[in-house]
Amino acid sequence: MSKNPDPLGTALAQLRANPPAPDRPVLLAGPTASGKSALALALAQDQGRVIVNADALQVYDMWQILSARPSVAEMGGVAHYLYGCVGRDQPWSVGHWLRAVAALLATHENPVIVGGTGLYFRALTEGLVEIPPIPPEIRTEADQRLRQSGAEALASDLDSATRAQIDLANPARVQRAWEVLRATGKGLADWQAHTPPPVLPLSRTTPFVLRPQVDWLNSRIDSRFASMMAQGALAEASAALPHWQPRAPWARAIGAAELIAHLQGHISLSQAVADATLATRQYAKRQRTWLRNRMGTWQALL
Repeated sequence: MSKNPDPLGTALAQLRANPPAPDRPVLLAGPTASGKSALALALAQDQGRVIVNADALQVYDMWQILSARPSVAEMGGVAHYLYGCVGRDQPWSVGHWLRAVAALLATHENPVIVGGTGLYFRALTEGLVEIPPIPPEIRTEADQRLRQSGAEALASDLDSATRAQIDLANPARVQRAWEVLRATGKGLADWQAHTPPPVLPLSRTTPFVLRPQVDWLNSRIDSRFASMMAQGALAEASAALPHWQPRAPWARAIGAAELIAHLQGHISLSQAVADATLATRQYAKRQRTWLRNRMGTWQALL
């Protein structure tokens, strides 16, 4: 357990002792359950900022509890953007998010952009190449091949440059790269080599990253999922059950698949909770790895 009994209080004290320039956007990244939303709110209240979501699951309207989306009460009277704004049948990608943020920056010059989706921050500060839409028949072909042969088979078709730069342990990333190559005849790495300038270069921001101690974070994850269950996470999953598509982007909310498995009669509720809690811990570990590898120059808090 962390020796610091109140690491979030310490992080807030750090922010207030050395406040970011009030006219520059603040980026606040961190793993799930690390207290990002509370810190963003405090900073926004202190400096009169608005808050912009950079979490790929908190955009979906069906996941209030399981995505830990701030409630109206938790928004503390501060304007929050890009939360709960996308329906399950609406297309949404990092490109959609980036265009929405660019529009917000035109009217709000100094937001706090907060979340745990590393790809969003990377696209914002490094640029995003606009790849043509993938035809539905190619996505169906990729889905079928992934089910039948696994991600390794898809990865074996990729060009060497793309294989070297994507996360081969992430089936969604492998499938995306395969679809791009199949649809355009050009590897994802080649597309990304021609990335346009970023919407918001890192040099024009004040970037912070939360790096909590693992034991402290795991304890928060455990207690937070228990709280989610008490708040009605199972009912939220039950509402999604008639529409459930395991590979849909909106279905990736951590804990949703496990609760759906229980509702479908495959596992007990106690097993679903245990599996969902473990899945959240594993997700946080992947986030910590991303943050460590990609955000080494960001100012660390906690």
